[in-house]
Parts: sequence; structure tokens; C-alpha cells
Amino acid sequence: MKKIDQVCIIEDDPTHLFITKKYIELSGLVENIMVYKNGKEAYDQLKAIITASQKLPEIILLDLNMPIWDGWQFLEEFLKIPIESKINIFILTSSVNSEDKIHAEKFNLNGKYLVKPITLGEIKAILQEL
Repeated sequence: MKKIDQVCIIEDDPTHLFITKKYIELSGLVENIMVYKNGKEAYDQLKAIITASQKLPEIILLDLNMPIWDGWQFLEEFLKIPIESKINIFILTSSVNSEDKIHAEKFNLNGKYLVKPITLGEIKAILQEL
């Protein structure tokens, strides 16, 4: 099975960040994990990576409810950037609100809406999907 070079986690909650990161590490399918604590920090850093023509993550796990920029603001701005490589964005949130799920569909994420806490099985399924 092909290893994934980079996964990006955008998450402000230390507990969920720890769990998600630990499961990614336990999967043995990922070389590097990037972590950002809010949407603005992630946007700025990922845009700098694009500008420097460096390799972007293949997967972004995005929380919705964060300070500074929430997941929606991140998606609005990040998806405006022309990117040649394919990035799989998964919303990873504690929100079970049906309005959030409908809003997520507007970003063409094709059902990539996961509710926390994520399981090791879900992480493995995501990583093997590529």
C-alpha cells in the first residue's frame, strides 16, 4: 500500500488533535503530519507552501469550530487559490447539525463529513481511499 507523504490537521482542541494525530501515526500510512490551530494559520502556511512551489498535503482534516478563522472561512479562501495537485479535504467536526452538513455539500466535498471523535478505522479508511 502506498504511503501518503503529508496529512494536514487543522484543529484547535488539544484532545481531538492528540487522538487524530495518534491514529494517523498508528496507521503507519503517513510520512509527515502538519498541524495548524486555526483556519487563518493554516491558510497562511499552505499559501506560502504553494507560493514556494513546495509539496502540499494530500489530505486536510478540517475542524469547523475554531477561533480566528473557522473551517468555513478557511474553505472559502483556500478554494479560491488555483492548485494543480489534488487535495482531499475532510471536515472533521463535533457538529451534528444538519445545516452544517448541507453547507458542506456546497464545497463539493462528496460526503467527506466526519463527526468527532474519529476512530482508528475511519482514519485507515480515509488514508486507504487515496
